[in-house]
Amino acid sequence: MFDGRPDRDAEVVFCGRSNVGKSTILRELTGHDFETGKKPGVTRSPGHYDWVAEDFVLTDLPGFGFMSGVEEERREAIKTDIVRYLETNSEQILVGVLVVDGNSAVDIIDRHTERDEIPHDVELFGFLADIDIPTVVAVNKMDKVDDRDERLDALCDRLGLPSPWQQWQDTVAPISAKRGSIGPLTDAVRTHLHEQNRDDLFKFF
Repeated sequence: MFDGRPDRDAEVVFCGRSNVGKSTILRELTGHDFETGKKPGVTRSPGHYDWVAEDFVLTDLPGFGFMSGVEEERREAIKTDIVRYLETNSEQILVGVLVVDGNSAVDIIDRHTERDEIPHDVELFGFLADIDIPTVVAVNKMDKVDDRDERLDALCDRLGLPSPWQQWQDTVAPISAKRGSIGPLTDAVRTHLHEQNRDDLFKFF
């Protein structure tokens, strides 16, 4: 189980596969650099950003899923730790942000489904709902996607959200973090913060 979590009562967590751009998003939000490994699986414990006086922390959970050069047992252990972390801290987590790569997420989900496996992204999306953490799916790298609406509709379909995707704008946020285009994500996060009477945290988003 991960340790070292700051003693904060309000938290927004970022989770997702390796190399989907979590750290780039957090850099956009905070103006601070997150230490990232040069290859997937290097980051094995959460990165906590509690740089402000407020009772609030942003958390970057380790990437999960396939990682080149990382044995399956280790990958499964990371996934288990992520699930336990979310479960243990669910009362403090105001919003969970699941980051996916807009270019490849649907294909990865379909590949796992064909092998009769529950894709990690789908599993984690469902798990966050089960433990009552409001969730935003940040669909990153959309600048590389040509068939934008089709791709977003297909992703919603895989997540059990009826299309069109536009009706899920508090859940599905198409962004391009490297280009600094994360407005749909901050809007969606603010919607969930507002519903929990935490407009005081808007300044971080």
